[in-house]
Amino acid sequence: MAGGPEFPGTPDPANELASDQSSLDPRDFRNALGSHPTGVTIITAADDAGKPHGLTCNSFASVSLNPPLVLWSLVVYSRNMSVFQNASHFSVNVLGVSQKALAVKFATPSSRKFEGVDWTPGLGGAPLLSGSVANFQCRTVDRYYGGDHIIFLGAVESYSYNRDEALLFARGKYGRFVGE
Repeated sequence: MAGGPEFPGTPDPANELASDQSSLDPRDFRNALGSHPTGVTIITAADDAGKPHGLTCNSFASVSLNPPLVLWSLVVYSRNMSVFQNASHFSVNVLGVSQKALAVKFATPSSRKFEGVDWTPGLGGAPLLSGSVANFQCRTVDRYYGGDHIIFLGAVESYSYNRDEALLFARGKYGRFVGE
């Protein structure tokens, strides 16, 4: 149903861009979104055999303090989709400014991402990366379709953090916060 029952007659945003009904240029829209600086995370999980998997992600956000909930999203055609769809837990590892190389490594498709990386297994076997500014160990509580992505909602069951400086990403580049 177009627009859903709440807004009959309005375009369904989940199908509008995918069906070329939008007047927005997808590349230019992506460029506009890139002007918003985000933190850089590596989301991790273990597959059924206990093998670690991970990817660089900047779609991480807090949802609720009580209960403690966070979300992140993954493009539906990701080679990692089945791992995250089936994992009971995932970890969000917030990267520090000294971890740019790690962000690049986990953003590149490879079956050897964890080679040479210092990590320990967290809840559900999801890797906790050493040196991260923060990590959130989450139980997957729900998944939602959102256009060409799946949105993962996680209940935070454990977390840790330090006062190191977080790595940022904007306009296709990594950087750091410069305060006044």
